[in-house]
Amino acid sequence: MFVRTPAARTAATVTAVALAALLLAGCGQDDGPSVGTPSTAPTSAGPSGATPTAPAPTPTGAPSAAASTPAVDRQITVTIAKRRVDPPTGRVTVSKGELVRITVTSDVSDELHVHGYDLGARLPAGTPGSVEFRADQTGLFEVETHDSELVLFQLVVR
Repeated sequence: MFVRTPAARTAATVTAVALAALLLAGCGQDDGPSVGTPSTAPTSAGPSGATPTAPAPTPTGAPSAAASTPAVDRQITVTIAKRRVDPPTGRVTVSKGELVRITVTSDVSDELHVHGYDLGARLPAGTPGSVEFRADQTGLFEVETHDSELVLFQLVVR
C-alpha cells in the first residue's frame, strides 16, 4: 500500500497548478501563424511592377482556417510555361511589414527561391507552390527558380 505524505501531496498540487498555468498561457493571443488564407482579392505583378487586382481569390484551405489566420496583404501569382514568365519579369513593391504570399505554377518541376529571405518551395510540374512571409527586411530581393534559373520578379520592400 502506498501512502502519500503531506509533502508529496503539496508537491503534486504545485505541479498540477504549474501545468495548468502553462496550458492556459498557451491558449492566449497568437503572434500570427506563418500560413494564412487570404480574405481579400489577391493581386499579381503586372508589367513594370504594376500590381493589378485579380478577378477573384483562389480558395486555399478549409473555410474555418480563414477565421483563425491573418489575411495576406499581398498575393503575387506567377505562371511559367515553356520558360516564359507571366506576368513578364519586373519589380513588385510591397511595404515593410506586409504579409506576402508568392504562388508559382510551372509546367516543369523546379524550385522557387526568394533571395534575402532565404525561402523556397518545391514546384511540382503543373502544381502551384507557395511561400508566405512577413516582409520585415527592406531592400531589393530577386525571386527566381533554381533549376531553370529564371528570374520571376524583383521584390522591393520599402
